[in-house]
Amino acid sequence: MPRITKIYTRKGDDGTTALGSRQRVPKNTLRIQAYGAVDELNSLIGMALALGLSPRLAEALPNIQNELFNLGSDLAFPEDERGDLEIPLIEPRHIQALEAVIDELNELVGPLENFILPGGSKGAAALQLARTVCRRAERDLVSLSQQENINQHTMAYLNRLSDALFVMARYENKQRGVEQPLWDSHA
Repeated sequence: MPRITKIYTRKGDDGTTALGSRQRVPKNTLRIQAYGAVDELNSLIGMALALGLSPRLAEALPNIQNELFNLGSDLAFPEDERGDLEIPLIEPRHIQALEAVIDELNELVGPLENFILPGGSKGAAALQLARTVCRRAERDLVSLSQQENINQHTMAYLNRLSDALFVMARYENKQRGVEQPLWDSHA
């Protein structure tokens, strides 16, 4: 585990930050934007948990938060600068675990009969917000992948996670006895 002894270093005052390899890059590079969006996503999941979610989601989401830290670590080290370092990575097993959660919860909420609006219970609304940030992080990764090599499992992971967050929001509303807000196409 890394030990952080000092919070500020003043090194970023010039608009740069260090990658895991210690290479300094501008804070607005695609790589920094991508793992910044992943960090934002992780914070939103933490907020959803703080609002008090159903036990099944409270069990699943902390593990996902740890996996998002792995994803951030994966992104902090460019592929060509990793050398022999053992860096936590997103692997197919992480994607498979998300698929299992999606299948489990989707079975419980049933098929969609209409498009739903984000909202309902506080927890479901927070999960929907996390889903939209997850989609942004995925778009950022796509942009990054067009310029640099990245672990391709990271994009699949975020794609699956956004689906999981959507189903989790539906599940949370069902557990709370809150009707899904439906899209009224005639509004």
